[in-house]
Amino acid sequence: MYKGIYIALSGSVLKQDQIDVVSNNIANANTVGFKKVRASFKEFLVSRISGAQDSDDGRAMSDLSGMKTDFGAGTHLKTGNPLDIALDGKGFLSIEGGRYTRKGNLRVARDGFLVTQEGLKVLGSKGPIQIAAGQADIAPSSEVRVNGKPVDTLKIVDFANQGELKELEGGYYTANLPSIKSNAIVSPGHLEGSNVDVVKEMVQMITTLREFETYQKAIQMFDEAAARVNNDMAKV
Repeated sequence: MYKGIYIALSGSVLKQDQIDVVSNNIANANTVGFKKVRASFKEFLVSRISGAQDSDDGRAMSDLSGMKTDFGAGTHLKTGNPLDIALDGKGFLSIEGGRYTRKGNLRVARDGFLVTQEGLKVLGSKGPIQIAAGQADIAPSSEVRVNGKPVDTLKIVDFANQGELKELEGGYYTANLPSIKSNAIVSPGHLEGSNVDVVKEMVQMITTLREFETYQKAIQMFDEAAARVNNDMAKV
């Protein structure tokens, strides 16, 4: 009986984690360059908890296996801003501090450096890109230009296994593996929206909530059964 309630509890806890993940996806549906996340689960035998390796108890509890980011492309949104870019294909903009991002809403800081909206410097082939006074724009070739003259080229890279990228706050990623050349094409005057399908996420939310409620009812049933057993034993 007690094993049963723990099994139901493990499922309930993980469904709460899944609700948090789906909620975060929905909340960032309109965030530039956001990539949705999925929670994956695994199971392990109850007998392993007590160390009884040779037990034939086949009941299993649930555990969180990990979070997986879906790097699928989002819809390109036209803005007309000469410093807004979207990447068509696999790849990331290189940002100072070993960061990478798909967010292309760039700007020029007061000190003349090309930066993200958070003020992080964007890297080019020569390092942080600095722009002199004039009209700046970015060409489809990834060249950063001032008054039509190139000053540097955006450093756009990719990774052999994007699944190993570690997500940071604000739509940035870091990697402990070497980067490779990216074949992504720059789309000036556009931004990449999130790859979140709100309708699918809402369906997932409803399904997960129902599963969570089912686990809660199971826990309540185990608790009531345990109370009845205790009361009956007290009468003996």
